Amino acid sequence: MNQKVLIGSIVGLAAVAVLAFSTLFTVQQTRQVLVLQFGKPVRVITEPGLNAKLPFVQTTIEFDRRLLDYEMPGEEVILGDQRRLIVDAFTRFRIVDPLQYFQTVGFGENAIRARLSSIVTSALRRVLGNEPLLGVLSSDRVRIMNDIRTQVNTEARRFGIIVEDVRIRRADLPEENTQAILSRMQSERERVAREARAEGAEVAARVRAGADRERTVILAEAQAQADILRGQGEQESIRILAEAFQRDTQFFAFWRSMQAYREAFGEGSEGNRLVLTPDSEFFRFFKDIPQDVRAAGTR
Repeated sequence: MNQKVLIGSIVGLAAVAVLAFSTLFTVQQTRQVLVLQFGKPVRVITEPGLNAKLPFVQTTIEFDRRLLDYEMPGEEVILGDQRRLIVDAFTRFRIVDPLQYFQTVGFGENAIRARLSSIVTSALRRVLGNEPLLGVLSSDRVRIMNDIRTQVNTEARRFGIIVEDVRIRRADLPEENTQAILSRMQSERERVAREARAEGAEVAARVRAGADRERTVILAEAQAQADILRGQGEQESIRILAEAFQRDTQFFAFWRSMQAYREAFGEGSEGNRLVLTPDSEFFRFFKDIPQDVRAAGTR
């Protein structure tokens, strides 16, 4: 009898435990629960604590109430200045209405990521399509991201979520655009180098022309001064010779004749030939020597 009572007690306790397990459930601080009855939602529990449901009739689905993230793959976007940009963005969102989320998306966090991908991509294309490249890379990026977040949030609310933030993690030019920009940069640098070389050649030509002009002026002035000094020297020489000639004309004529004889019959004149008549004026001092010269020669 006691054994039957013991077994009955154990079975009763097990039934109570199963009933309690099927009836009671706990909502964690990081979770929110949607209660379903035969697959239809009946209530939403967002506060943490111990709750009850109808056993074997109602089921629960948990949704994370923390901030969730979704990283998008790189998307090619055409900017307002018709430049192409590869944008790698990420999104931070939170489930705020489990019932609406379940009705529009279903259960599970992965179900919303495909929806978010199309929403964020569309917002990126709409907003960035009106912005130039310099705007995306400048301080206007904060305003651009706020506009994108506002548009994404407007569309995402119908799924029971709220988008806290949308950020562009990386923005790169496509490979072909990068090569084209590098080619343009190289061409620009080469153009600047050619201009610098041309300007340098122009300055060098001006300096060289100025130096040549100054050299020509200096040489001309020096030549003029030399001609003046040479003329003055020749004038002085002629004056001195004239004064000497006027002091003793006969001696001067004799001296000039002696110089002529030396040049005609001196050393190195063995091959020279003169064809003259005996009474030539060239030999007059051999025929008629002045008395004063003859006297000077005998001393």
